Amino acid sequence: MSTQPDPAGPDAVALRLMLLASLFGAVAVAAGAYASHGLGAVRDARAVALWGMASHYQMIHALAILAVVALRRSLPRQARWLTASGLCFALGCVLFPGALYALGWYGPSAMGAVAPIGGLSFIAGWLLAGWAAMRAQGAGAG
Repeated sequence: MSTQPDPAGPDAVALRLMLLASLFGAVAVAAGAYASHGLGAVRDARAVALWGMASHYQMIHALAILAVVALRRSLPRQARWLTASGLCFALGCVLFPGALYALGWYGPSAMGAVAPIGGLSFIAGWLLAGWAAMRAQGAGAG
């Protein structure tokens, strides 16, 4: 039995992105459930809507991070761009939903200014994923 790492196995970056995606997904489910079943008892309808939107965007981008991990394996020459995409999604998963959760819980605050930065992070992540696809198409799939 070899103790050498499998070169075809997951790398450290992929494992960290998967861990982040799983944590973001779990938070999204928990926050969405709380928004649907408990938040309305302590906050107004706007707060419930903000938490619902936050959990929705967080889940979409948790899944996008998992897709990036899979694509890094099938497009190894584009790993740098796909990693950047995943990191932008992860940053967005903290800033955009985090700001909306805070706005829903505490009301208007400086956190409102953070949400657009998170949204820009999501946009950058999608553009980087598209860039990786364009580069892969021009250079062949690998």
